[in-house]
Amino acid sequence: MRIAILGGDGFCGWPTSLQLSAAGHEVHILDNLSRRWIDTELGVQSLTPMDSIQERCRIWKEVSGESLHFHLLDLAKEYERLKAWLVEYRPDAIVHFAEQRAAPYSMKSDRHKVYTVTNNTNATHNLLAAMVESGIDAHLVHLGTMGVYGYSSVGAPIPEGYLDIEIDTPDGKRAQEILYPTRPGSVYHMTKSLDQILFQFYAQNDGLRITDLHQGIVWGTHTDQTRRHEQLINRFDYDGDYGTVLNRFLIQAAIDHPLTVHGTGGQTRAFIHIRDSVRCIELALDDAPEAGDRVKIFNQMTETHRVRDLAELVAKLTGAKVAYLPNPRKEAPENDLIVKNDQFLALGLDPTTLAEGLLSEVVDVAKKFAHRIDRSRVPAVSAWTKDLGSRVERDPEGKALKSVS
Repeated sequence: MRIAILGGDGFCGWPTSLQLSAAGHEVHILDNLSRRWIDTELGVQSLTPMDSIQERCRIWKEVSGESLHFHLLDLAKEYERLKAWLVEYRPDAIVHFAEQRAAPYSMKSDRHKVYTVTNNTNATHNLLAAMVESGIDAHLVHLGTMGVYGYSSVGAPIPEGYLDIEIDTPDGKRAQEILYPTRPGSVYHMTKSLDQILFQFYAQNDGLRITDLHQGIVWGTHTDQTRRHEQLINRFDYDGDYGTVLNRFLIQAAIDHPLTVHGTGGQTRAFIHIRDSVRCIELALDDAPEAGDRVKIFNQMTETHRVRDLAELVAKLTGAKVAYLPNPRKEAPENDLIVKNDQFLALGLDPTTLAEGLLSEVVDVAKKFAHRIDRSRVPAVSAWTKDLGSRVERDPEGKALKSVS
């Protein structure tokens, strides 16, 4: 297939591009490189050294003999160029990663909230409109998030996208299928909830073939392809805005930094290894809906864990200490999370679950590049409300110093 990877320079997009290219597909990366500019804005860099996207593509050609085609394009701002690209290249499938992906970054300030909504929502809608106007018949696979469901405890498994209900009518009860109600926990998660509505409309109105993947928190570093050359290594975020919780614990352990657990640590989250994330994209591409079908929704996760349990696991493995800090997020201190992921298991996913070997692998990467870590960027300081942001002062290690009125 000819596959367009939107956001193919990113944490999930890059290993996906390599995986699909290695499988023999013609892969085109479309990216505005905004994630690299955000690094500059935040004054932080990937733990792993990253070459330019052009150099990465050159190395992949050297190693594999396969070509990756890069196109500098901003989905949110360049609608006509996007439409013209689709008309010229007519991809068979499109994988959409091209959204600002960090909840803490989306909550840093009003400017970051506006940017996240403008970038993410415009990118998705521009793509859908351009697919209709260009007349292409491409399967769209979108990377969403488990966070659209929220993190309240409902006492029942979260279904894959849709909920069967009964409603009262004058003629008695009638069965109805609805989207599972969203309860986004940040502006970032809200944009993914908006994406869902856009997908529903364009699937029913224009017959677009769409798969939406509600992904858990990604951990790990390597895939089989990123191991093939040191310059193909994936980016690795450790800072308080973009670093995901398990990877951050492993980084902190590698540099003898306390593992920073916010609040009680009773938040239960869904997780998936980067290898499985890439594999799920492949499986979704091979299981495309037909025109006129409803949006296909998968829960893309393999296991759930409480944050404090993860911290204790990493502490036991590495000897690190655990530090409990005030929670900058506005969320329930404790929640349960039961998630159905039957569809990917039925398609043949063999889940990669937490294992000491894989955890140690990440610690080894962290130790190798520890000289690149700016310890002052490790604490999570983006607050969900102004009150939360002003209430606690922290030292460079992330420890609470005192309350501030």
